[in-house]
Amino acid sequence: MDKGIVKLAPSILSADFAYLGKQVGEAEEAGADRIHVDVMDGHFVPNISIGAPIVQSLRKVTRLPLETHLMISDPDFFLDEFTEAGSGSFLVHWEGNNNLHRTVQRIKALGKRVGVVINPATPAAVLEEILQDVDQVLVMTVNPGFGHQRFIHTTLPKIRRVRQMIDEIKRDCDLEVDGGIDVTTAPLVVDAGANVLVAGSAIFGEGEGVIAAMNRLRAAAN
Repeated sequence: MDKGIVKLAPSILSADFAYLGKQVGEAEEAGADRIHVDVMDGHFVPNISIGAPIVQSLRKVTRLPLETHLMISDPDFFLDEFTEAGSGSFLVHWEGNNNLHRTVQRIKALGKRVGVVINPATPAAVLEEILQDVDQVLVMTVNPGFGHQRFIHTTLPKIRRVRQMIDEIKRDCDLEVDGGIDVTTAPLVVDAGANVLVAGSAIFGEGEGVIAAMNRLRAAAN
């Protein structure tokens, strides 16, 4: 993992679903590293979003990895379904998981990349025993469930702590951030140690178009 290259993961939560394939294609053309797919069930988070059929549809229109962020209760029950639909990696939350190690090992057995997510109020220390088993850590910089939220600045010290843990325990682990990422906050999280940025409204919600928005965000991050 090269900390010198910041990767962008456009989140389709903020895309216009009437033009989803077109917008994902534009994100790929603009050099996106992966497409971030937010799956919400109305239980784990107070919102409902999309399921495996959207992943299956996207798999047909992009060569990019589809990173599936499971903000759902009992993610283990849905791993096979999303794998068959075309998910390339899974992000599962530390919070509310009955046996995180089992979930992580199950994802690895499916041959997929796996990441663990921690919410804003969850301390970095919970990652210590699982970090060596994962390919990435995602630090939420808003409370999960909705797009268009304001970045929580008190998460910055935690990002620095997670970076330090990664450097000490597993240097090839990606450090991803998600929530309120735009041209103003991107430099802050990169300075704190993040190397993958999830962005929704800053990419799909700008009037200038997806490609121009991606270019502006990348310039700010680097």
